[in-house]
This record gives sequence, structure tokens and C-alpha cells, in this order.
Amino acid sequence: MTPTHPTSLRFELLLLGVLACLWGSSYLLIKVALGSIPPTTLMAFRVALAALFLLAVMRFRGERLPTDSLSWRRLFVQSLLNSSLAWLVLAWGAQYVPSGLAGVLNSTSPLFVFLITALMGANGNHSITKSVGVALGFVGVVLVVGVDALQGFGQQALAQAAVLFGAFLYACAALNGKRLAHLSPLVTATGTMLWAALTLVPLSIVIDQPWTIRPSLNAMLAATTLSLLCTGVALIVYFRLIKTLGPMGVASQSYLRAGISVLLGLVVLGEQLSPTVLMGLVIIIAGVAMINVPQKKTPSTQLKP
Repeated sequence: MTPTHPTSLRFELLLLGVLACLWGSSYLLIKVALGSIPPTTLMAFRVALAALFLLAVMRFRGERLPTDSLSWRRLFVQSLLNSSLAWLVLAWGAQYVPSGLAGVLNSTSPLFVFLITALMGANGNHSITKSVGVALGFVGVVLVVGVDALQGFGQQALAQAAVLFGAFLYACAALNGKRLAHLSPLVTATGTMLWAALTLVPLSIVIDQPWTIRPSLNAMLAATTLSLLCTGVALIVYFRLIKTLGPMGVASQSYLRAGISVLLGLVVLGEQLSPTVLMGLVIIIAGVAMINVPQKKTPSTQLKP
């Protein structure tokens, strides 16, 4: 997919890298925050603060929320696919699935986008180059995470299915996001977070009684960063990229997230970079590049290199 207005492919790919960095670092922040904040309350805090932040940005920019019921119904569906339901399913499954295998399973969103569009008869939009890129990206993730991570595949089948279902929901979110093209990325991000907050905050109150929780300072800092940067800012970028790179392009950031987690391990934990991991990173970058190569169109609709 290419936008109808000229834009720089390099800039959109830079934004894709930014999105991967934001969502790739969210795993580390979640781990820190979960030290003293229960999962449901953490998710509720994440979306509620993000919604308030996005509302403030909207006010500053002079944008308004939609007033028609159709837009709000579509925003509700998007919030389930991209946050509320997806996060709950992934959080439950990740408790019982080794982190390496969970990382591989959670990176399958581009594969699901490819399969869904094939079933819908829309794979004419995917060139051979993009198809090879989808396969390469997944192979790269397996190499980065470690082939040994696949040894547990088939055990704890229900939990693994839950993680896969979460990746499937992310793929559906990328495809469904096109139905919100009439709204700006900021308005779409705000609307989805408002719906997510209305869903998760009551759930948190019932399950965790959050007023009894005494989170540590580090947990609160991690949760706040997770909410403002990895959710609020990230969603604005995400919904922009759905318009410019398309569902497959934006889904390809799930491959890059694996590379980001490795780089964070190098910087934060002092881990070593093995030749296999390095090869996996190169393959991931090649796969993502192939996915996002613009197809030949008329000069007026092409992304500028």
C-alpha cells in the first residue's frame, strides 16, 4: 500500500523503527512494573494515562473526537483487537510459555496478515518480494531468539494457542485499522484508548482493588513511561503507518521487536552478540526491507525514496 500523497519512504521506515523501539522496550518496562503492580491494574493504568495524555495532545492541536456512532463502534472493535483483548490473552498465555517461544509466537502477525489477505482474495497486493520478506523476517526472529526455543512447541498447547491468538488479533488490528482511515492517527489512538480504559479500569477495580496497592517508585516510573511513550506516542505512529505502509508494513515491526530486545540485552544486561544472532538481525532487516519495498505505480502515487 502506498499513500495518495507524496511522502518519504525513508521517513516512514524510520518511524517503523521508532515504533519497534517503543514496543520492543515495553517488555522490559512491563517486567519492572510487574514487580509491584498486578497485570490487570498495570494494563488499566497504561491505557487510562495514555487516554488522558492523548486527549491533552488533541486539545493542544485543536482536533476533535468523532460524533457519529459508526466511528465509535469501529474504534471499540479496534481497541479490542489492538489492546484490551489482545493484551489480556497474551498476558495469560505468557505466564505458561517460555519467553523465547512466546517471542517467536508473538512475532507471527505478518504471517497472519498474509494468510488473512490470502483468504480474502487480496494477496494480489503482495508481490513475491513481500512474500519472501514475510518468510525471511520470521526465520530471522527464530535465529535471534534461538532455535532451541522451538523445542517446547506443542507443550502447554492452550497457553501457546493464546499467544498465537494474540498475534492473530494484532494482525486483525492492522487490517481493521484501514476502516478508520477517515480519522487522523491522533484521533484514532485517542478513541481506542478511551474504549480500552472503559473496559480495563472497571476490570482492575473488581480484580485487584488498586487502592490497596503500594507500587514502588521504579514500578511507577516504568508504568508511566510505558503509558506515555510506548502506548500514547506509539499508537499515533502506528495508525499513521497503517495509512502509509499498509497492514503488512506496520505488522513487520513485530520482527524488528525481536532485534530491539536483543540490543536492549546488550546495552542493559551486557549480553554477548553471537554470530547466529547477528545473522538473524541481518535477515530480519532484509525481510522488513523487502516487505516495505513499494510496488511499481504511477509516479504520482509512489513513495519517494
